[in-house]
Parts: sequence; C-alpha cells; structure tokens
Amino acid sequence: MTGLLLIDKPEGLSSFDVVRRVRRSLKIKRVGHGGTLDPFATGLLPVAVGDATRLLEYLLGDWKRYRAVMRLGIATDTLDKTGKVIAQSRPDDGVHNRLGEVFAAHTGLVMQVPPMYSALKRDGVPLYKLARRGTEVERKARQVEIRELKLLAVEGDDVSFEVYCSKGTYVRTLADDIGRELGCGAHLTALRRLASGPFSLDDALPLETIETWDWSTPHPRLLSPLQAMSGYPVGQLSCSARRRLAHGVPPAAVDVAFDHAPEAGELVCLAAGGQLLAMARCAPDREREKRGDFELRKVFNT
Repeated sequence: MTGLLLIDKPEGLSSFDVVRRVRRSLKIKRVGHGGTLDPFATGLLPVAVGDATRLLEYLLGDWKRYRAVMRLGIATDTLDKTGKVIAQSRPDDGVHNRLGEVFAAHTGLVMQVPPMYSALKRDGVPLYKLARRGTEVERKARQVEIRELKLLAVEGDDVSFEVYCSKGTYVRTLADDIGRELGCGAHLTALRRLASGPFSLDDALPLETIETWDWSTPHPRLLSPLQAMSGYPVGQLSCSARRRLAHGVPPAAVDVAFDHAPEAGELVCLAAGGQLLAMARCAPDREREKRGDFELRKVFNT
C-alpha cells in the first residue's frame, strides 16, 4: 500500500502522534507526515504511506495557508496558549486602530527569529527540550515571505486573521512580533492549517474516520503518488523511454510529452500509465552527459 492521506489533525495531538495512529490503523511501518503542526494546532496534515514517504521532501517546500486567532495584551513563553504568561497589559483603543497598519508592515519578505519552543535543533538537541530546561540559546533570524496577511475580525482583544506564507514561517512568531510592535504583547490562541501547496483542508478527513476504514483494500481517498505530486509538471514517457528508465537511463526530451514544456532546472514528474516512475530535474544542457535531458532524482518501481 502506498499513497498520500490528507488528514484533518485534531487539537491535542502532535504530528507524530497522528503518524503513530495511522501506522497502527493501516498496519504499516512506513508512514511519515509532510509539515509539522504544533499539538494545539489543527487542520491539514498530509501523511504519506509506504513508498510515497520518499516524496515527502517534495511536499515540505510548499506554501501554506492558515487561519489564526491571537489575543492582545498577553505574551507567553511558547508564544501560544499552551505557555506560561510572561507579560500582561491592557490594550487601549490606539492599539486596535493600528492593527491594519501593523499587518501591512508584516507582509512581504520579513525576518523571523525561530521560537525556543520549536523542533529546530542546536547541536542535535531540539530547542524545545532546551527551553524546558530553562536554557535559551541565540537563534539567527531567517527570511520568510508572507504573501497575504488578512485581518478577519476583532472581538475584544481577540484578533482573527488569515495568512498565506512560505515554508518555515512560524505563525506564533508572527503574532508575537505583531504584539511587540503594538506595544501590548500577543500570543496565539488558535491555529488551523487550511492549505498546503495544492492540497486543501476541504479534501481532508478526520483522523477518527481514517481509523474506522477497512484497509484490507486501498481506499479511494488514498491519493496515488502521481496524484500527490499534482503541483509539479507531469511528463508522459514513451514505451522505449520507460524501458530505458528501468535501467537508470534518463529520457530524452523528445520521448517525454508535457502539456507545457518545463524550464531548465524545473523539477518534474516522469510518468506512464497513471504511475509515477521518477522525480527528475529538467537539465537539457548538462555537460559531459549524453544520456537524456533530465537529471534523475528518485526512481520508483517501473
């Protein structure tokens, strides 16, 4: 069994908790998730099964969309509702009036310092473990991109917003940064992932539903590897190119049919008969390489 499940992660479970439960339900060891969600967060979690786990690296770089709620006037050590309150103040009317201005300032390319309560590692140790010991280490600011930051509603000191952002963006940090700029502090009280790359929460199923399925045969909601890579250009191989690929020979451009020709350097799927056969990079100008116009990255059973 191989493919991709789109799961609506419930609150209170880590992403790896979800992986463990899918392993138990499907009775299969090779299971992995595509993009960590904090335990307090909910929403779309792509989970790869079987040979599809080899595709996870191509799913992790996608853009994400979240809906979130932050509470003004309270800062916590984890930057969310699970942490300890470290500062508290009462936002005045001026704070609420500046929300639109501050949101606009946090759109585009921004620098973020990763939170201490994160899975990033320092000398092989996750930062959250150091934080729990009371140790704080210096973290370098990283550039992320926030393409959309939309203010949805303000109810008292609770601010609802939606964000469309690049890989590596911490929405907790975004809320904390906004709270600092407003001068009153803030933390996240809710976070829900709505989309990841080409996948939408609308297509996800609750974890409990997946656990009740009869997995003696593949379920139609288990996306095939080719469906899982729907965000990439797909090239259909000729019969001769498929045979050569089985021996590790990359195809020539004339033996691959694309709806739209890929650009040099672009990552593509090579397929035939509805099966994903390889991930490759378009490389028509490689020096010292006379075999084909693609650099093979991963080859699957052909």
